[in-house]
Amino acid sequence: MKFEENLREARKQYGYSQENLADKLNVSRQAVSKCTKGAQSG
Repeated sequence: MKFEENLREARKQYGYSQENLADKLNVSRQAVSKCTKGAQSG
């Protein structure tokens, strides 16, 4: 299972939106979105 799949499943399991998870991790929602899609930042 890839990281993005694990992240998606964990979000579902704990009921976090991308915004909630971003707040918990102290990152932007866009960063969570990119990780969920498997995109790599420059």
